[in-house]
Amino acid sequence: MTVDGTGTTLFGREHESRRLADLVESARHRGGALVVRGEAGIGKSALLRQARRVAAGHGLLVLTATGTEAEARLPFAALHQLVRPVLGRADELPGPQRSAVLAAFGMAQGAAPDLFLIALAVLNLLAEAAAETGALLLVEDAHWLDAPSAGVLAFVARRLDSDPIVLLAATRDGYADGLGALEQLRVDRLDDASAVALLDARAPGLAVEVRQRLLAEAAGNPLALVELPVAGWRLGPDPLEPQWRPLTARLEEAFAARVSALPEPAQALLLVAAVNDGDALAEALDAAAVAGAAVTVDDLHPAVAAQLVDVGRSTIRFQHPLMRSAIQQRAPLARRIAAHAALAGVVRGHADRRVWHRAGACLGPDDDVADELEAAAVHARRRGAMVTVVAAMQRSGQLTVDPRRSADRLLRAAEIAVELGRHDVVGGLLREAEDRGLSFAQQAQRLWIESSFGDGLRDPKTGPAALAEVAERVAGTGDGVRLAVRLLNSAALRCFWSEADEAAGHRVVAVTETLPVAADDPDRLAILAFAAPVGRGSAVIDGLRGATARAGVDAQTSRLLGSAAVIVGAFDEGDAYCAASIPDLRAQGRLGSLTRALAALAWCAAHQGDLNAGIPAAEEAARLALETSQPLFFGIARASAAVMAALGGHPDRAAALAAEAEQRGVAAGVRPVLATAQLSRGRGALAEGRFADAYGELRRMHDPGDPSFHSGMRCFSLTDLVEAAAHSGHRDAVADVMSELEAAGRRTSSPALHAGLRYARAVLADDAGAEALFRAALNAETSRWPFSRARTQLAYGQWLRRQRRPVESRAPLRAARNTFDALGTAPWAERARQELRAAGEASRVRPATGREELTPQELQIAQLAAQGLTNREIGQALYLSHRTVSTHLHNIFPKLGITARAQLHSIVGDLTGW
Repeated sequence: MTVDGTGTTLFGREHESRRLADLVESARHRGGALVVRGEAGIGKSALLRQARRVAAGHGLLVLTATGTEAEARLPFAALHQLVRPVLGRADELPGPQRSAVLAAFGMAQGAAPDLFLIALAVLNLLAEAAAETGALLLVEDAHWLDAPSAGVLAFVARRLDSDPIVLLAATRDGYADGLGALEQLRVDRLDDASAVALLDARAPGLAVEVRQRLLAEAAGNPLALVELPVAGWRLGPDPLEPQWRPLTARLEEAFAARVSALPEPAQALLLVAAVNDGDALAEALDAAAVAGAAVTVDDLHPAVAAQLVDVGRSTIRFQHPLMRSAIQQRAPLARRIAAHAALAGVVRGHADRRVWHRAGACLGPDDDVADELEAAAVHARRRGAMVTVVAAMQRSGQLTVDPRRSADRLLRAAEIAVELGRHDVVGGLLREAEDRGLSFAQQAQRLWIESSFGDGLRDPKTGPAALAEVAERVAGTGDGVRLAVRLLNSAALRCFWSEADEAAGHRVVAVTETLPVAADDPDRLAILAFAAPVGRGSAVIDGLRGATARAGVDAQTSRLLGSAAVIVGAFDEGDAYCAASIPDLRAQGRLGSLTRALAALAWCAAHQGDLNAGIPAAEEAARLALETSQPLFFGIARASAAVMAALGGHPDRAAALAAEAEQRGVAAGVRPVLATAQLSRGRGALAEGRFADAYGELRRMHDPGDPSFHSGMRCFSLTDLVEAAAHSGHRDAVADVMSELEAAGRRTSSPALHAGLRYARAVLADDAGAEALFRAALNAETSRWPFSRARTQLAYGQWLRRQRRPVESRAPLRAARNTFDALGTAPWAERARQELRAAGEASRVRPATGREELTPQELQIAQLAAQGLTNREIGQALYLSHRTVSTHLHNIFPKLGITARAQLHSIVGDLTGW
């Protein structure tokens, strides 16, 4: 038995109370988050009150918010509740963050902020407020949080490890809480002894039969044990009559019974308060009067005495959320509509609230209200509340009289839901739109929306050929070119991710090349790259040069061009474009696009052997892919990380990452993920000198019948296959692959493919022709491809030594060793050392720097610190609090054996472009 913050005894909650107390007591030193979950009435609120008492005893700052069903459509309502006491510190935030959070709360005008930028601002605001005392954040009824608030709190909760902040949220069974996969504390029903003790404490002296029946009905639910004895006498003449209804329904009936016993003025006030999306007492009084009831604040005394509401100087709040829903459900429809209409008149100064009450009062379509809802959606977009935009546009469409216009609004809502990754919402919106009857252009828009989800890669309705067909038709209608480009973009992505048949790719290319857009248009280049990376590789590479010459390329365009460059094997350009896009995408909070840029950068680095850039990029891309619901990019990030782990000589980690990536890839049939995972296995075997195994793994990538086959990506694994073949007696066995890729090389100017071909020609040549081919490979412009060049130098040095020219072999072997050391590709560096020893030259041991001991995120932070960024600047870049950055640096220094920040640069180097 424990006691909560009000002095109320809690029966049977010793374990839960201790768990929360321990977490709260740790808040001065480290943070954390916990969701307290259970059925209605199970005691979640009582546990949170107890945690609040513990926090107060330790001098922690306590901030609270409560989700309410009525406020669920008001963007950032709950978040504003939570941070309002510390909002005065917003001036301490960096400019973009300050503007974003103030815009979210309607306190400033400006460009629409991204939800994640708002979230970073809130994280830093809370971190500053909690710095001296620590803080406890209490969120009641998290299942009714407005979606933008829930998204921000989920973001914050995942980043509290190093800040003195604890978040406790209570949520009810049967509801999604919107807080993501946070740790949960399950609160179960009371055991028999605790239930008996509670009932006897609250309702002593009951007859034995009544007591036993109530214990059976309540079944260990604390609220039921408290409420049913009070309500039982009013529910019917026989309190022992069986109640074959869910416990929540019975509790609502109990509350409704208490309401029905109140005087009519009190009932009228409670109905308005239950319907309202705020807790202002004045609003309830005014709205009840508008609805026709002659009321004063004194009319609430019976409701307070019945323990239904708490009335403050300016607020009215229900003691339990079930009371609000019970009152609404038991009220006649006409009275609920009248309450909404009355509130719409009372809250005229709050346009967004007013329109939702007007919508609640509608019995059928109403164009005036529909237009107001569309305006509310525009306002919500400016505040960055995209979930609210979807809800407003959906309701606007439902209330629009004209079917065509109604469908337009519903389709626009669906487009925004696509951006949010809400497949379930999109499906419902599309069905609603279809019920209105769609024009051809609207049908094309619907098709594009359906094709925007990666899990529909195999749906024939949204296959590349079908999308191209519709794009061709829609391009000739009015302003259809933009929609045609979007359809073709989806079609091209499907060609790439699912390795569609060649004919489908040709169809996508053919339609794209008929559109009236410039040859170097970024969207056109991306479509051609993804649909035909070999067949149109040269056109894309030429177009990239034209796009580069343009001034003022924005971050999104730069990211798009980077992706196109990577796909066609122009890795240096892809790296430059993606790296250039990343700072602005970070600053704008565009984490969805940032994920894609980082994944492309990681994939590019994996092929170039650039572990310094690639490892942290892959780690961050995977982390953000989970946060932004992009499973395809999680898979490619993990697969790229597996390749780099193999290059660095970490076979166990490489195998684990490849398995994780492959699990995602197989389920969705995503060939680029499977191909990259297979590449990691091949390189892992090469790193360990298991050349026959490596040949077997890599050969699979060139078998059209294998799931890891990808006609474009196989072009970038030729060096690995040939290295494995040359060391395992399979030189002749790769003749067919060479023939196929030589033919591909005649169709595309892909730098990566041609670098592989030059290496392969030299390694596979007979002794008479090999030297000229090695020299040709090394004379090619490869300064921006150090890993590729070093592998050629290693192979050339090995060939020279086999030709009994050891002295000549030393220079290329020495250069290869130095490059491999610099890149951190230890297995290849060790092979170069072995060859040098065989050639008669002792090779120094690579000095240990401790860099290999860093986690990917620690490496990223160390690199940014080495560039001179402050902890705050690093935190802003990586969406972490500066305290978290400080904690990481505290762990980094001893791993690197240094004591000062200035020493970082000499160890981890400089990562340009981050």
